[in-house]
Amino acid sequence: MDLNLSGKTAVVTGASKGIGLAIATALAAEGAQVVAGSRAAGPDRPGVRYVAVDLSTPDGPGTLVEAAVEMFGGLDVVVNNVGGARPRTGGFLSVTDDDWISTLNLDLLAAVRMTRAAVPHLLSRGGGSIVTVSSVNATLPDPLVIDYSAAKGALTNFSKSVSKEFGPHGIRVNTVSPGPVGTDLWLGEHGVAATVAGKTGGDPAAVAKAAAGDSVTGRFTRPEEVADLVAFLAGDRATNITGADFTIDGGLVTTV
Repeated sequence: MDLNLSGKTAVVTGASKGIGLAIATALAAEGAQVVAGSRAAGPDRPGVRYVAVDLSTPDGPGTLVEAAVEMFGGLDVVVNNVGGARPRTGGFLSVTDDDWISTLNLDLLAAVRMTRAAVPHLLSRGGGSIVTVSSVNATLPDPLVIDYSAAKGALTNFSKSVSKEFGPHGIRVNTVSPGPVGTDLWLGEHGVAATVAGKTGGDPAAVAKAAAGDSVTGRFTRPEEVADLVAFLAGDRATNITGADFTIDGGLVTTV
Protein backbone atom coordinates (compact mmCIF):
# COMPACT_ATOMS: atom_id res chain seq x y z
CA MET A 1 0.00 0.00 0.00
CA ASP A 2 1.50 3.31 -1.08
CA LEU A 3 0.89 5.90 1.65
CA ASN A 4 2.05 8.72 -0.64
CA LEU A 5 4.67 9.88 1.83
CA SER A 6 7.52 9.86 -0.65
CA GLY A 7 9.22 13.25 -0.69
CA LYS A 8 7.22 14.55 2.27
CA THR A 9 9.03 16.13 5.20
CA ALA A 10 8.19 14.72 8.62
CA VAL A 11 9.33 15.67 12.10
CA VAL A 12 9.28 13.09 14.89
CA THR A 13 9.93 13.96 18.53
CA GLY A 14 11.54 11.64 21.05
CA ALA A 15 12.96 9.62 18.18
CA SER A 16 16.21 8.17 19.51
CA LYS A 17 14.69 4.91 20.75
CA GLY A 18 11.50 2.96 21.35
CA ILE A 19 8.30 4.06 19.65
CA GLY A 20 9.84 7.26 18.28
CA LEU A 21 12.70 5.42 16.58
CA ALA A 22 10.26 2.90 15.11
CA ILE A 23 8.08 5.74 13.75
CA ALA A 24 11.03 7.57 12.21
CA THR A 25 12.19 4.34 10.58
CA ALA A 26 8.71 3.52 9.24
CA LEU A 27 8.21 6.99 7.75
CA ALA A 28 11.63 6.88 6.11
CA ALA A 29 10.84 3.46 4.66
CA GLU A 30 7.80 5.06 3.02
CA GLY A 31 10.06 7.64 1.37
CA ALA A 32 9.61 10.55 3.76
CA GLN A 33 12.44 12.89 4.69
CA VAL A 34 12.47 12.51 8.46
CA VAL A 35 13.92 14.99 10.93
CA ALA A 36 14.17 13.27 14.29
CA GLY A 37 14.48 15.25 17.50
CA SER A 38 15.85 13.97 20.79
CA ARG A 39 18.16 15.05 23.58
CA ALA A 40 20.86 12.64 22.47
CA ALA A 41 20.98 12.74 18.69
CA GLY A 42 22.06 9.39 17.34
CA PRO A 43 23.83 8.81 14.05
CA ASP A 44 21.76 9.62 10.97
CA ARG A 45 20.01 6.64 9.40
CA PRO A 46 18.82 6.22 5.81
CA GLY A 47 16.15 8.87 5.36
CA VAL A 48 16.48 10.10 8.96
CA ARG A 49 18.47 13.13 10.11
CA TYR A 50 18.83 13.73 13.83
CA VAL A 51 18.72 17.06 15.62
CA ALA A 52 19.88 17.29 19.23
CA VAL A 53 17.26 19.30 21.10
CA ASP A 54 15.70 19.38 24.55
CA LEU A 55 11.99 19.20 23.83
CA SER A 56 11.09 19.89 27.45
CA THR A 57 12.26 23.50 27.10
CA PRO A 58 10.00 26.29 25.80
CA ASP A 59 12.22 26.84 22.75
CA GLY A 60 13.06 23.22 21.95
CA PRO A 61 10.08 22.32 19.74
CA GLY A 62 10.37 25.52 17.71
CA THR A 63 14.06 24.90 17.20
CA LEU A 64 13.32 21.43 15.82
CA VAL A 65 10.63 22.71 13.45
CA GLU A 66 12.89 25.46 12.12
CA ALA A 67 15.70 22.96 11.60
CA ALA A 68 13.41 20.77 9.49
CA VAL A 69 12.19 23.72 7.42
CA GLU A 70 15.74 24.89 6.87
CA MET A 71 16.85 21.41 5.75
CA PHE A 72 13.98 20.64 3.42
CA GLY A 73 12.12 23.87 2.73
CA GLY A 74 8.86 23.03 4.44
CA LEU A 75 6.91 20.62 6.60
CA ASP A 76 4.16 18.09 5.89
CA VAL A 77 3.93 15.71 8.85
CA VAL A 78 4.42 16.16 12.59
CA VAL A 79 4.56 13.26 15.03
CA ASN A 80 4.38 14.28 18.69
CA ASN A 81 5.87 11.28 20.45
CA VAL A 82 8.13 12.58 23.20
CA GLY A 83 6.93 11.75 26.69
CA GLY A 84 7.56 9.62 29.73
CA ALA A 85 5.98 8.09 32.80
CA ARG A 86 7.33 7.66 36.30
CA PRO A 87 5.46 5.18 38.53
CA ARG A 88 4.28 6.86 41.72
CA THR A 89 4.68 3.90 44.04
CA GLY A 90 4.24 6.17 47.07
CA GLY A 91 0.72 7.09 45.98
CA PHE A 92 -0.93 10.39 45.19
CA LEU A 93 0.31 12.16 48.32
CA SER A 94 3.91 11.54 47.28
CA VAL A 95 3.52 13.44 43.99
CA THR A 96 4.81 16.97 44.47
CA ASP A 97 4.04 20.14 42.55
CA ASP A 98 7.40 19.80 40.84
CA ASP A 99 6.49 16.25 39.78
CA TRP A 100 3.20 17.45 38.33
CA ILE A 101 4.82 20.36 36.51
CA SER A 102 7.56 18.15 35.07
CA THR A 103 5.08 15.58 33.78
CA LEU A 104 2.69 18.11 32.31
CA ASN A 105 5.59 19.90 30.67
CA LEU A 106 6.92 16.81 28.89
CA ASP A 107 3.70 14.92 28.21
CA LEU A 108 1.45 17.85 27.28
CA LEU A 109 3.24 21.14 26.72
CA ALA A 110 5.96 19.71 24.48
CA ALA A 111 3.23 18.67 22.03
CA VAL A 112 1.40 21.98 22.44
CA ARG A 113 4.57 23.91 21.61
CA MET A 114 5.48 21.61 18.75
CA THR A 115 2.02 21.95 17.23
CA ARG A 116 2.05 25.74 17.63
CA ALA A 117 5.42 25.97 15.90
CA ALA A 118 4.45 23.59 13.09
CA VAL A 119 0.95 24.75 12.14
CA PRO A 120 2.02 27.90 10.22
CA HIS A 121 4.32 25.77 8.05
CA LEU A 122 1.61 23.17 7.45
CA LEU A 123 -0.80 25.94 6.48
CA SER A 124 1.70 27.29 3.99
CA ARG A 125 1.75 23.83 2.36
CA GLY A 126 -2.04 23.81 2.14
CA GLY A 127 -2.39 21.19 4.85
CA GLY A 128 -0.67 18.25 6.46
CA SER A 129 -0.95 15.67 9.19
CA ILE A 130 -0.27 15.79 12.93
CA VAL A 131 -0.21 12.48 14.76
CA THR A 132 0.24 12.52 18.51
CA VAL A 133 1.14 9.52 20.62
CA SER A 134 -1.15 9.61 23.65
CA SER A 135 -1.92 6.59 25.86
CA VAL A 136 -4.71 4.33 27.00
CA ASN A 137 -4.22 6.08 30.33
CA ALA A 138 -5.94 9.12 28.81
CA THR A 139 -9.20 7.26 29.39
CA LEU A 140 -7.96 4.57 31.77
CA PRO A 141 -6.79 6.55 34.82
CA ASP A 142 -4.28 4.74 37.00
CA PRO A 143 -3.09 5.97 40.41
CA LEU A 144 0.31 4.41 39.73
CA VAL A 145 0.80 7.00 36.97
CA ILE A 146 -1.69 9.60 38.16
CA ASP A 147 0.10 12.63 36.73
CA TYR A 148 0.90 10.85 33.45
CA SER A 149 -2.75 9.80 33.08
CA ALA A 150 -3.93 13.36 33.64
CA ALA A 151 -1.41 14.74 31.16
CA LYS A 152 -2.38 12.22 28.48
CA GLY A 153 -6.07 12.95 29.03
CA ALA A 154 -5.36 16.62 28.44
CA LEU A 155 -3.21 15.76 25.42
CA THR A 156 -5.99 13.80 23.73
CA ASN A 157 -8.48 16.59 24.46
CA PHE A 158 -6.06 19.20 23.09
CA SER A 159 -5.58 17.23 19.88
CA LYS A 160 -9.32 16.98 19.32
CA SER A 161 -9.70 20.73 19.75
CA VAL A 162 -6.90 21.48 17.29
CA SER A 163 -8.45 19.09 14.77
CA LYS A 164 -11.67 21.10 14.81
CA GLU A 165 -9.94 24.44 14.27
CA PHE A 166 -7.60 23.42 11.48
CA GLY A 167 -9.49 20.62 9.73
CA PRO A 168 -11.14 23.12 7.36
CA HIS A 169 -7.63 24.25 6.39
CA GLY A 170 -6.45 20.79 5.39
CA ILE A 171 -4.60 19.85 8.57
CA ARG A 172 -5.58 16.50 10.01
CA VAL A 173 -4.95 15.87 13.71
CA ASN A 174 -5.25 12.41 15.26
CA THR A 175 -4.01 10.55 18.32
CA VAL A 176 -2.74 7.02 18.79
CA SER A 177 -3.15 5.51 22.26
CA PRO A 178 -0.98 2.50 22.99
CA GLY A 179 -1.27 0.26 25.99
CA PRO A 180 1.96 -1.23 27.36
CA VAL A 181 4.62 -1.34 24.64
CA GLY A 182 7.80 -3.40 24.69
CA THR A 183 10.19 -0.47 25.19
CA ASP A 184 12.47 0.79 27.94
CA LEU A 185 9.59 2.77 29.44
CA TRP A 186 8.13 -0.54 30.60
CA LEU A 187 10.96 -3.03 30.37
CA GLY A 188 14.13 -0.97 30.87
CA GLU A 189 16.41 -0.99 33.91
CA HIS A 190 14.45 1.90 35.43
CA GLY A 191 11.15 1.18 33.69
CA VAL A 192 7.71 0.58 35.11
CA ALA A 193 8.20 -3.16 35.69
CA ALA A 194 11.52 -2.68 37.51
CA THR A 195 10.19 0.22 39.60
CA VAL A 196 7.08 -1.65 40.71
CA ALA A 197 9.11 -4.79 41.44
CA GLY A 198 11.56 -2.76 43.51
CA LYS A 199 8.72 -1.40 45.61
CA THR A 200 7.01 -4.74 46.17
CA GLY A 201 10.07 -6.95 46.33
CA GLY A 202 8.91 -8.84 43.26
CA ASP A 203 10.48 -9.77 39.97
CA PRO A 204 10.37 -7.29 37.05
CA ALA A 205 9.71 -10.10 34.57
CA ALA A 206 6.71 -11.23 36.63
CA VAL A 207 5.38 -7.66 36.81
CA ALA A 208 5.69 -7.34 33.03
CA LYS A 209 4.06 -10.72 32.47
CA ALA A 210 1.12 -9.75 34.66
CA ALA A 211 0.70 -6.46 32.79
CA ALA A 212 0.82 -8.24 29.43
CA GLY A 213 -1.75 -10.72 30.72
CA ASP A 214 -4.26 -7.90 31.21
CA SER A 215 -4.54 -7.67 27.41
CA VAL A 216 -6.70 -10.07 25.44
CA THR A 217 -3.72 -10.94 23.27
CA GLY A 218 -1.57 -11.63 26.32
CA ARG A 219 1.40 -9.60 25.13
CA PHE A 220 2.82 -6.10 24.87
CA THR A 221 2.43 -4.15 21.66
CA ARG A 222 5.59 -3.95 19.57
CA PRO A 223 6.95 -0.47 18.73
CA GLU A 224 6.77 -1.32 15.02
CA GLU A 225 3.02 -1.93 15.31
CA VAL A 226 2.49 1.54 16.72
CA ALA A 227 4.74 2.95 14.00
CA ASP A 228 2.73 1.32 11.21
CA LEU A 229 -0.47 2.88 12.53
CA VAL A 230 1.16 6.30 12.80
CA ALA A 231 2.53 6.03 9.25
CA PHE A 232 -0.92 5.17 7.91
CA LEU A 233 -2.48 8.19 9.65
CA ALA A 234 0.31 10.43 8.39
CA GLY A 235 -0.21 9.40 4.78
CA ASP A 236 -2.79 10.16 2.14
CA ARG A 237 -4.71 6.92 2.63
CA ALA A 238 -6.19 8.58 5.70
CA THR A 239 -7.18 11.94 4.22
CA ASN A 240 -10.68 11.94 5.72
CA ILE A 241 -9.62 10.81 9.18
CA THR A 242 -9.22 13.62 11.69
CA GLY A 243 -10.10 14.24 15.31
CA ALA A 244 -9.92 10.51 16.00
CA ASP A 245 -8.13 8.46 18.63
CA PHE A 246 -6.88 4.98 17.79
CA THR A 247 -6.29 2.50 20.59
CA ILE A 248 -3.62 -0.15 20.09
CA ASP A 249 -3.52 -2.17 23.29
CA GLY A 250 -4.24 -5.81 22.53
CA GLY A 251 -7.75 -5.44 23.93
CA LEU A 252 -6.66 -4.06 27.31
CA VAL A 253 -9.45 -1.46 27.40
CA THR A 254 -12.69 -3.40 27.65
CA THR A 255 -15.20 -0.55 27.41
CA VAL A 256 -16.86 0.52 24.14
